[in-house]
Amino acid sequence: MPDLSRVLVTGGAGFLGSHLCDRLIDRGCEVACVDNLLTGHRDNIAHLIGQPRFQFVQHDLCERVTFDGPLDAVLHFASPASPKDYLELPIHTLKVGAYGTHNALGLARSKGARFLLASTSEVYGDPLVNPQKETYWGNVNPISPRGVYDEAKRFGEAMTMAYHRYHGLDTRVVRIFNTFGPRMRTDDGRLMSNLVVQALRVEPLTVHGDGTQTRSFCYVDDMINGLTAILDLPSDRSPQQRMDREFLHTSTEAEDSIHHPINLGNPEERSVLDIARLILDITGSASPLRLVRRPVDDPRVRRPDISRAQRLLGWTPSVPIEEGIRRTVEYFRPLVRREALRR
Repeated sequence: MPDLSRVLVTGGAGFLGSHLCDRLIDRGCEVACVDNLLTGHRDNIAHLIGQPRFQFVQHDLCERVTFDGPLDAVLHFASPASPKDYLELPIHTLKVGAYGTHNALGLARSKGARFLLASTSEVYGDPLVNPQKETYWGNVNPISPRGVYDEAKRFGEAMTMAYHRYHGLDTRVVRIFNTFGPRMRTDDGRLMSNLVVQALRVEPLTVHGDGTQTRSFCYVDDMINGLTAILDLPSDRSPQQRMDREFLHTSTEAEDSIHHPINLGNPEERSVLDIARLILDITGSASPLRLVRRPVDDPRVRRPDISRAQRLLGWTPSVPIEEGIRRTVEYFRPLVRREALRR
């Protein structure tokens, strides 16, 4: 990343943000991590504190953010991202999707920096097509409980594209599908961490509905590889050329632009029941399965079409889900043991 030596990561103390900070530091970048620690944790970046090329700033991105000196890129990952968090923090989720994105974009514009928005597969809602391609507009209920996250990210995408079109800002939008691995919280409410922790505690594994709904899980190392590949891509044309083309493009041309959203995820689709049984097998747990009512507007299917990422980035995930689960189990095992000792 030779031309991106000074990078700011919002939400950098979170699950994905902290792994991204690690990768950027490893590549020789100076990294500023901005996080209000609402859902992120200092433990995720504790090993970076004190390093000369790392700076932590505790700040709520819903308030205007300033930064001294040059910046080459702003990576916007600040947002509650798990169902538990955005259902408990609906207004903040909407505010960081709106004000937070606006403030991060404003900072990038003032510095002439490249901007990357961490969007989500949730913009597709409960999709009526499978797999989901970037040209699919989604099936979202804007007033459902989980709609606060869907709409916050959809607004963030619209704001990012407006800055790209109107100001000529060099932007990228990545739609992140289900990702898992170390540094997820034991209580974050996401499917993979829930099932792994329940299995290690020998508690019933909670499966919503009949468990036939599907998800596609990508291991965190693969996701970080994809994110840095998107960040590394040079801008594809001058600001005026970009704006002209955005207004006049055909659908084929839109797919060729790096400034349009790119799906990142593992296209291997598994039912929730299959994932639960795989976790039981890997952990050796005797936990039973417990079927509970499905949440409102819980998607029936979730699978990315990653042909754009393969074509533009040469990226395909490589870590099998079984190996990813093993690594995740080994991360959670000592955490669960320590929690048990404290009880």
